[in-house]
Amino acid sequence: MREVGAFEAKTHLSELIAAVEAGEVVTITRRGRPVARLMPVAGDNAGRAAAVERIRSLRKGLAGISHKDILSARDEGRR
Repeated sequence: MREVGAFEAKTHLSELIAAVEAGEVVTITRRGRPVARLMPVAGDNAGRAAAVERIRSLRKGLAGISHKDILSARDEGRR
């Protein structure tokens, strides 16, 4: 992962975008502290797709449980 200062990021933005398009992750710092991260969009979508698939598999496991059953279990736990 590459780190660049805010001023350098501002003056070389097009170069940084080209690096990100090539798959690189760039952290932008201000006074040595990380404040932003440039990363490819495709990497973000892959994580979303995996999360959606996990949610779908969890839903399959709950197919036999009704809304009333869930509320009943919740209320029972409050006693």
